[in-house]
This record gives sequence, C-alpha cells and structure tokens, in this order.
Amino acid sequence: MIELAERHTFKLPAKCRTLIELNSSDEVEQLAFEEPYYLLGEGSNTLFLEDFQGTVVCNRLLGVCIEEQDASFLVTAAAGENWHNFVTDLRGRNIDGMENLALIPGSVGAAPVQNIGAYGVEVATFIEQVTAWDISEKCWVSMSTEDCQFAYRDSLFKQHPGRWLITSVTFRLPKDWRPVTHYSPLNQLSDNASAQSIFDKVIEVRQKKLPDPKVIPNAGSFFKNPVVSNVLLDSLLQKWPDMVYFPADESRSKVAAGWLIEHLGLKSLNEGDAAVNPNQALVLINRARATGADVSQLAQKIMKHVKEASGIELEPEVRLVGQHGLVQLAAEK
Repeated sequence: MIELAERHTFKLPAKCRTLIELNSSDEVEQLAFEEPYYLLGEGSNTLFLEDFQGTVVCNRLLGVCIEEQDASFLVTAAAGENWHNFVTDLRGRNIDGMENLALIPGSVGAAPVQNIGAYGVEVATFIEQVTAWDISEKCWVSMSTEDCQFAYRDSLFKQHPGRWLITSVTFRLPKDWRPVTHYSPLNQLSDNASAQSIFDKVIEVRQKKLPDPKVIPNAGSFFKNPVVSNVLLDSLLQKWPDMVYFPADESRSKVAAGWLIEHLGLKSLNEGDAAVNPNQALVLINRARATGADVSQLAQKIMKHVKEASGIELEPEVRLVGQHGLVQLAAEK
C-alpha cells in the first residue's frame, strides 16, 4: 500500500494499492484503468477518507503554449500545471482575465472539472476547449465549452467522474478586457481598477481568509454556496435580515454558506482533530491528526444544523473518496 497523506492537502491518513505518475500524454493510451481507479491532480479538492482499494493516477503533464491573435490570446496549458503559477505567469505577460482566480489551489486540469470560480468570475467563461482521453471509449476527444456542460461548480466531468482524463485546457482571453469588481471586497477598488490591482487584492484577501494548506491542512471551501429559490430567500431574510446572498438568476439566489455556518454558532465546532476554520467558516481544517471519520462526522453535523435552521441542504464542494471511489455525505439524522 502507498501513502496518500502527502498527495492531498487535507493530509488525512490513507493509502492506495497502486499509484501511477503520468508525465507524458503518450503514456495515456497505455494505461489499463482497471477499476477502481481515481484521477488526481494536486489533491487540493480531494479528501481520502480511508484507504483506497485501487489505483490513483497522478496527472503531472506540464507545458504552456500561447498564441496571440488579433482580438485575443489563445492559451493552452497542460493539465498538470499548477493553477496559481499559471495565472501568475499570464499576469506577468499582461494577459488579462484570470486575475480574479488567483491563488485558487489545484491544477489546470482540475479547473474545468469543478468550474472553479471566485469574486464574480468562473473559469468556464474563458475555456475554449478541453482535450481529454475518453477512458470508456478509449479515444481522444476535444470538447467545446458547450460540450462540457458547465454550471455553478459543476461540469460534465464532475457528473461522470473517472470517464475522461483531461490532458490539456485551451483558454481564450480577449484583449478587450474589463475589470470584474462587483463582488466584495473587490468593490472597494476603483471603477477603472487594473488587472494587477485586482490580482494583488485577491491574493491579499485569500491569504487573510484561507489557511495555507502547507501550514494547516485543508481543502479550501468545503461546502458549495447553496442556490435557493427567491421564495425561500425572502422567508430567511425575514428571520435574518443581514444574511449574505447574491443573485443567481431571475428566480434564484446564492446564499453564503460560510455566513450560515458562522451565524448558527458552528465556527467553534470540531470532531476530533477536524475543525471549522476560525477565520473562515466555509473551510474545514485538520488541526493535527484528523481522520476521515472525524471529517465526515463534522461535515454531517454542520449539514444537520443548517438544514434544521434554514431548510437548506448544504452540499460538499470537495470530492470525498472512500475505499472504492467517490462517496456522498448526508446530514446527520
């Protein structure tokens, strides 16, 4: 069995039977993909709750290609590239658009799976094409934005985990750039804020709110911000007038899950060494020797309290892996 604690940022004690480091796309077609298997990037959005009885394939593909066109930059990055380093490199080249997504942990290949987003920007906005190996059909595919079926923290890849091994992502970044600053705290910036000032502000805020996983093991935001009907929202605002929310569409709104957790007094909650981060309630942390069971029980307690108080069912944003693959959590009864 091979240790996995250093392969995911929550650093739970877990092992797998086999581990494969994928360093070249030429190797992809030769992989057997015998079930169970799990595709892993940098492990920043994955928690191994227990020993995985199969093969973990670690994507380590590297390389970035930039093509300047008349109205935009076409940027193709290999799936194993570190996301923040990729965003930082684009900023250094004065290629704008990704600045709101700075300091999000993980790899380029994980970005479309989760449709990562922050401060009013989702990565799907810029994705032109995803190149992947179709494990089921044993063939290469090039998928457009429409093919990927992007939604809030969702995609075709997330809906069908393990079906496609993403090898590269192509982004189109228009030269006609406009700042996105309507989300707090970026709305403190001026209307003509530069991409660099947004980049710097995002990093400043994230470093204050989110613990460095190299110091305090965590996987970033543990829960999704729930999207609720405006009917439910109105009833909750009567009870909690200061509840934080954002419009999602004409009939729905997105409620800040971190606000709910903190408002319900759950910020000091812990289960063993798994705890709610004192600086940002949306983040769960490993204080030292947390186990998968600790994390599961803590998350379920939070989900139960929120459901009872608001009628909202929180859903984990992170991917939870058990003995044979992904597992789902439900609120404690």
